[in-house]
Amino acid sequence: MRNVTAGLFYSIDGVAEAPNEFQYDSFDAELGALLGATMADVDTVLMGRVGYEQWASYWPNATQDGDFAGFINNVPKFVASDTLSGPLAWSNATLIDGDLTSFVTDLKAQQGGTIAAMGGMSLVRQLLLAGLMDEMTLIIHPVIGGRGRHLFLPDDPRTRLVLKSSQQTSKGNIVATYAKRPD
Repeated sequence: MRNVTAGLFYSIDGVAEAPNEFQYDSFDAELGALLGATMADVDTVLMGRVGYEQWASYWPNATQDGDFAGFINNVPKFVASDTLSGPLAWSNATLIDGDLTSFVTDLKAQQGGTIAAMGGMSLVRQLLLAGLMDEMTLIIHPVIGGRGRHLFLPDDPRTRLVLKSSQQTSKGNIVATYAKRPD
């Protein structure tokens, strides 16, 4: 069975939206190496509509971060949306037809590598709360983000997690990987 993972850049006050607005100079070589190692196992990406629209307008013509651009432009991407209609313009992007949880359950049962949920906080939240997220990594930057959306909402159900690993980088980032605690 394939694993579904997610990695989110996060501020210490829980902001996960637009990390480019609060990362500043905290991205370091250790994070680069971690993300590179993570990408090596991923052969499928799940995206939400907002993330898809933002990334599809940037990454196909990106002039920096060439390693990630090469990865994200070529990997198969499945997009969860109630408002988009296919076919999608970005290379290797397909709109998920039907229920997200059924689609991901079926995808996990197929042969292949890791499935990464990227570009969608609501997608990550939905998969985690549905018990379909095998690991979620929070990359917590040493900054108070202030304004911006949070990953979890006040009315989300109480959900217990297990810390699988953690490390601190030289620039003070905390990389913490969690899994949903088995009931």
